[in-house]
Order: sequence, then C-alpha cells, then structure tokens
Amino acid sequence: MTPKLFISYSWSGQDYENRVLEIATQLRESGVDVILDKWDLQEGHDSTAFMEKMISDPEIKKVAIFCDRIYKEKADGRLGGVGTETQIISSNVYASQQQSKFVAVVMERDDDGKAYLPIYYASRIYIDLSDPATFTAEFEKLLRWVFDKRLNQKPGIGKMPEFLASGRQQQRLAVSVQYRRAIDAVRNGRQNAVPAVKEFFDAVATEFEKVRIRGEEHEIFDDAVWQSIEDFLPYRDEIVSLISDLALYRPELESARQIHRFIEKLIPYLDRPANVNSWQDWDFDNFAFLVHELYLYTIAIALRNERFDWIGTLTADFYQPSERRSNEMVSYCTINRHLRSFETRNRRLGLNRASLHADLLTQRCNGSIIRLHDLMQADFVLYIKNVLKQCDELWYPESLFYVGSSPAAFEVFARARSAAYFSQMKLALGITDRKALTDLAEDFRTQKLEVPRWTYRRLDPARLMGVEIIATQP
Repeated sequence: MTPKLFISYSWSGQDYENRVLEIATQLRESGVDVILDKWDLQEGHDSTAFMEKMISDPEIKKVAIFCDRIYKEKADGRLGGVGTETQIISSNVYASQQQSKFVAVVMERDDDGKAYLPIYYASRIYIDLSDPATFTAEFEKLLRWVFDKRLNQKPGIGKMPEFLASGRQQQRLAVSVQYRRAIDAVRNGRQNAVPAVKEFFDAVATEFEKVRIRGEEHEIFDDAVWQSIEDFLPYRDEIVSLISDLALYRPELESARQIHRFIEKLIPYLDRPANVNSWQDWDFDNFAFLVHELYLYTIAIALRNERFDWIGTLTADFYQPSERRSNEMVSYCTINRHLRSFETRNRRLGLNRASLHADLLTQRCNGSIIRLHDLMQADFVLYIKNVLKQCDELWYPESLFYVGSSPAAFEVFARARSAAYFSQMKLALGITDRKALTDLAEDFRTQKLEVPRWTYRRLDPARLMGVEIIATQP
C-alpha cells in the first residue's frame, strides 16, 4: 500500500518553497503519496479545515514538519497558518499513541549550528536535510521512516557467547570514540580530519598491546592465537572502513603517509618486546596475522580505488630502530611472517590443510568491504613488486593458494592493456615501461626465478599479469 505523507512547512520565500517542492517531488518519485498545500489545497478551500483533516485523517500515517527559522518563529509564537498547524500538531505529538506519526525535518540551522526546531519538538529525534554533504543519507532516513523500514532491525536473542560461558575475558580496545570522530571528520570534510585520523591510528597502536597473548595463561596456545584473531575482527573492520574512506574522500598522499606511519607503529609487535628475555617464535603469531591482514587490505583498497601513487608510499621502507639490528629501515616484507602456531594447529586437529593462513584470510573476507579477489590482487602486486626490486627478503603471497586455474589476469593488469591506464598503474609497481614485466615473465618461464607453490599448486605469474596484452591499446 502506498503510504501517504503530509508536509507541514512555512512559506519562507521562493527559494525555500522550491526546495520543499523538490524534496516532495523526490519523495513521490520514491513511492510516497505526498500531500502538499501547493498541490492539494485549491482556491476557495478552508485552509484550517484542510490542515485539521491532514492531521486527523486515518489514511495519512505520517506527517513531516519541515523546520527553518521562520517556521520555528511562527510555531513558537502561534503565528499565521504555521501557528494554527502547531496547535493541531503539538497536541497530537504530545499524545503517546501518536509519536510515530510525526517527525521534524530540519532544513536550516542557526549561526552556532543549532537546529531550528519548535519548542514543543526540541527534545525529540529529527531528520536533518540542512547539510548537502549528508543529504542523501538523511533523505534515506526520511524514506525509511515513511515506509516503517528501519535501517537497524532489532535482532533476535541468541545464546550466551562462548567466552562468557567459559569465563574467558575478551580484550576490549578503547578506540571507539576516536573512530567515530575520525570517520565523521573524513566523510564530512572537516578541518580536523588529519589530526582525528592520527588520533585514531595512535590509539589503535597503543591499545594493540591488549591483544598480546601470554603463553603461560593458555593450555593450548594455537587456540588462543585463533581466538585472539577472531576477537579483533570488529576493530579490523573499523580500521579498514576508515582507510577506505580516506581513499575515497582524501586521496592525497598525506593520507597514504598516515597509514604507512600507522603500520610502522604496529610492526614492533611482531617481535619480542625489549623487556622479554624468554620467548618462542610463535608467541607473536596473532600480531603477525593481524598486521599482515591489515596491510593486505590497505593495498587492496588503494588498488581498488586506483590510488596507484599511494602504493609507492605504502611500500616504502619502515623505520624500526633496534639494538639487535644495524639497519634501521626495513622492507614491507618484514610484515610477511611464517606462522608456526598455524602449523601446530593443522597437525593437532588433523585438518590436513595446505595453508591455514590462506584459509583464514579467505574466511575473514566474508562480510568485509574487501572481496577475496581484491585481497589476492593486493597480495600478487606486493609479490611482483618485491621480485622486481630483487630484495633479499621475500614476499610470499599466501592468499594466492585460492587463485585457481583461471586464465584471466588480475583486474589492474587486465585494464593495463590500455597504455593510458598502464602509465598510471605502473606507479604501483615502481617501473617505467612494460619491458620490466615481459622480462620478468621470461625469467619465470625459464625458471630463472622460482615461483611460489603449495603441494600440488604452482603460481603462474605471467598468466596473472597478462603480459602479452599490457599497453597494446591506446
């Protein structure tokens, strides 16, 4: 059934009335039967009777109160037609059984950013169409309200979480406030975006210590690693969401530099702290998996948004001063660690999996904004870039275990058949022309370079690059 909506507003001027008409038109185009005086009140009709009917008519389930400065002044002073409507509406708004029928729609704010709302509505939740930057999202709220289709449906009650039933204490990172502040600043182009993002990244880097596993507290260490990685998932999604917004709304290289510095702060967690004298290599496997995953997602976001210039910044060496190492700058390959606890888990549970690391990366793509294809493409680009640089350290592309035998090249390489696209994409690889890739493909073909393999699977880099077609079209 088509819902009927009455719009109450003030004749504040031609420009404002045109805005109201435009929104009313958009609502009708979205399936709402909008009742508006300019459309439905004809000459000779009793305007007061019309208003009373709109409020009391049982067929009109929703009334939207469009509020600007003049509407507030007239409503509070009970002036003119708005004053008459206010007397009718306010008595209904105060009736508890009528609260779902009315909503204020803010169309204007004062110089201090305060919404113009009638006194009788001041304490209630409203919809805000005053800011063009958030208009689309707020208009969707209005539609959802009219159709009674809430964005967040109340879920059913599940069972008690296992970690509570077992008495296990799940670590909570105190970063939610900083996350909301950073997301709001980036999405709405606020001047404090850069410091807000830094504040969030710094908070995560500091709180990351809470993720540390202390072996003596766990009977089965690989279970603890697995659970720690699972517990971190909400925080991973927040970090990935912010990085994705940075790529979309703030594509300048400063954003990439901020992310690089953030990853740089996480790398020390991959090794023993200075005050620890007794440890095993797998003690830090949960950190190793999480940092590796975050880095892959970051590169995937940059590639998906074609921020090819970001890749050079994101893959630059990281500053890691250490008394145990003479070189203070380390390659991004330091993030790519072999996880011994995963091997132990594979044997202990008799899973017989070729790569638990690849399995877990794949599973955790479900419900993420990053597809498995995006993740594998990022892994492949990091692998190719590493081989091209001829680094001493190697990047082993774990996720490519699932690349399969499809003859198709990854998307950024497939698009690079266009010379114009390749001229931008090559920035990600740090090369100057296609010859670097054709030479590389030949080295793979002649086995001058060894390629990754998993038991019965062997990577085919030339196929995944599609070298024959690169830069062959304008």
